[in-house]
Amino acid sequence: MMDTQLVLTGFLKRAQRYFPNKQIISRTSPTKTHRITFNDYVKRTHRLADALTKLGMKRGTKVGTFAWNHHRHLEAYFAIPSSGAVLHTINIRLAPEHIVYIINHAEDEILLIDSDLFPLVEPALGHLKTVKHIIVMGDELSAPQSSFPNVYSYEQLLQEADENFEFPTDLDENLPAGMCYTSATTGMPKGVVYTHRSIVLHSLALGLAESFAIKESDTALPIVPMFHANAWGFPFAALNFGSNIILPGPMMTPGLVLDLIEQEKVTITAGVPTIWLGALSEQEKQPRDLSSVRLIISGGSASPKGLIQAYNEKLGVPYINAYGMTETSPLVSMSHLISEMNDYTDDEQLNIRVSQGLTVSLIETEVVNENGPVPWDGKTMGELRVRGPWIASEYYNDERTKEAFRDGWLYTGDIAVYTKEGYIKITDRTKDLIKSGGEWISSVDLENALMSHPAVFEAAVIAVPHPKWQERPLACVVLKEGATASKEELIESIELEFAKWWLPDDVVFLNEIPKTSVGKFLKATLREQLKDYEVQI
Repeated sequence: MMDTQLVLTGFLKRAQRYFPNKQIISRTSPTKTHRITFNDYVKRTHRLADALTKLGMKRGTKVGTFAWNHHRHLEAYFAIPSSGAVLHTINIRLAPEHIVYIINHAEDEILLIDSDLFPLVEPALGHLKTVKHIIVMGDELSAPQSSFPNVYSYEQLLQEADENFEFPTDLDENLPAGMCYTSATTGMPKGVVYTHRSIVLHSLALGLAESFAIKESDTALPIVPMFHANAWGFPFAALNFGSNIILPGPMMTPGLVLDLIEQEKVTITAGVPTIWLGALSEQEKQPRDLSSVRLIISGGSASPKGLIQAYNEKLGVPYINAYGMTETSPLVSMSHLISEMNDYTDDEQLNIRVSQGLTVSLIETEVVNENGPVPWDGKTMGELRVRGPWIASEYYNDERTKEAFRDGWLYTGDIAVYTKEGYIKITDRTKDLIKSGGEWISSVDLENALMSHPAVFEAAVIAVPHPKWQERPLACVVLKEGATASKEELIESIELEFAKWWLPDDVVFLNEIPKTSVGKFLKATLREQLKDYEVQI
């Protein structure tokens, strides 16, 4: 067989050759939207590669991006790795000290920064050790004033660059192509490096029916940020398969998401559950036409049953859970039903849909505890471990590698069970499990049950110290606007689902639940906020 290399330049050639008239709809501000054909996009990508090369980008150079979801960011997605350099997408929502840390740790030499974000980064420029050039992305043809010596306008550089720039033809598929850092809840973020091979294989997997089934007839709206695990692979896969791509840009609201779906006839979209909770609330207030949507993909944290039911049954929009993490590129599993489940009852099907799903092709998963792999019984807990061709094998220059990567597996830190059908069901993070009287309680199961109550908008369950039982669950609840519910009512609503000793000892009502930069509940912050809480014995 021919030994052809799996590199991203092939995606660009394919997009321009077979789908030159497909569109990228790019919203760069609340009042500005660009419509660019794939043909023009590829030409601009060649120009960007030429401009970066003239600034000193070479094979292995780290180029950081600090940007929203838009066409310029997508140009960087291909111009940088196709030149043999490394695309480092930087989470714009991280704390300033974390941003400085990851730029220095990655040793970025060039930064591409959105014009509206540049004022946020400028105060930190003096702390960056390796950055030589900054390119400001926006419609402006002049660079902003700055104390940093080498600041350029993105569009001006492209005007002066060559659209006939040729990418190298000798790229090795195992070369680093991208980097992303985890959004750490404790300690500094950890770097994950993706290769050309891993990105290509992951992108192809997103075209499988058992995953996203991305295809040419799709119009894809990745709501998940392009700085978070490569927007779950959407930008790479959509370009390769010829899908129209909607990039929503800054200041995104649930109303905007629904408007884009209606106006652009979006067929597939993806984001975290908090996005879909907000969109559901907005849809109830001001309905839009969502009939074009064939699939909503939700990931990043568990989706409550009520949310899944509302989309699938009330709105008639297919809503599927997916599971993954930065270290897994990210796709590991999806909660599609298999054919033998056609005869399941509605409740049985819902129990499958609320899981993290069936492991996708080419990936292996196991749930293990001190006794080895757990049985498929839906109740025996263990830590989920993963391996496969788009799973990282280490963290970038980080001694924490030895904690997570062992025996050829990535130990995810997620506690899970397997259903009798082999579907993964995450029950908690290792650090969030509640141990009461020597028995484990899943905070995720309690949260999902609480969020099924019609008055509850969000719920997070944490462990609080207890003098007798070591720890007990405490529910932290945000009610929907205008809704009311008592502690007794909420606990009574879930008491038939759980053993009595699983039920929260108390309910704390909050205005909001703290979240990470990618929308996950920040339970460490909750525990700190409620550290003085005392359980009534």
